[in-house]
Amino acid sequence: MSGATQELAWIDTHCHVDAPEFSEMLPEIISGAAGKGVQAILIPTVQAADWDEAKKLANHYGTTIPGLVYTLGIHPLYINQAKESDITTLKNQIEYSLDDPRFVGIGEIGLDYFVEGLDPQRQEYFFHAQLDLAQQFNLPVVLHVRRSQDAILKALRKRKVPSGIAHAFNGSHQQAEQFIELGFKLGFGGAATYDRALQIRRLLQELPLESIVTETDAPDIPPAWLKEEGGRFNEPALLPRIAQQLAAIRSVDDGVFSKAVWQNAMQALPRWSALTTNSSTPQSAS
Repeated sequence: MSGATQELAWIDTHCHVDAPEFSEMLPEIISGAAGKGVQAILIPTVQAADWDEAKKLANHYGTTIPGLVYTLGIHPLYINQAKESDITTLKNQIEYSLDDPRFVGIGEIGLDYFVEGLDPQRQEYFFHAQLDLAQQFNLPVVLHVRRSQDAILKALRKRKVPSGIAHAFNGSHQQAEQFIELGFKLGFGGAATYDRALQIRRLLQELPLESIVTETDAPDIPPAWLKEEGGRFNEPALLPRIAQQLAAIRSVDDGVFSKAVWQNAMQALPRWSALTTNSSTPQSAS
């Protein structure tokens, strides 16, 4: 593997920097990530109450991390708080945000058949309505796909959604191939750092490098070493070390991996590519 992580430009395609855990130390969180070479972060929103704040954060801290961007969406775990009128509000927010270069798509949306107590029909209503908006505005989506891969694939096949990312992917190889055929990249992060994560590691080894993107899902999904080393919580500054472990699992050089996952993310989210092409990020000149 190659040497200093700081010399490489890393990308976190899924990081909830607007989470309450970060609120009192956000400048430190952002500067810490930038100091480790994280040049781009995507903030996926989860409910209507977050949309304005994510936009403000992306634009405020974009001077520190040039590729700091956001998506707008309603997460399946937040459907009980959501109102059906939020779909109309989301449509209006999308129309308003199209002039903001840091707005890159719709998400985090999807289905979750793991958490108990979530009405599947209500989940499907919000998911399908948001996919319809993605088709209407020709925008990519960031997907939550926990134990729901087949249902999500079925919904995607009924619409023309241009591309996106299936976040924290943990499906089968066959399901992975179907997402890739539909133009999606697959997100991998801290879960793969656990020795017991055999299925995720097999996917990392076997899938085309062109289909993989890196993420933290911070403050969730901490890497295996965090508790052992007394870390406070998962954060974007850990992305380079996580990514280096992913590269090692694939037996690929860190520099090759960094460049590949950067390009993959930009392909999945073209508005992100347009932003970074016009910025001073190292990868934009490659």
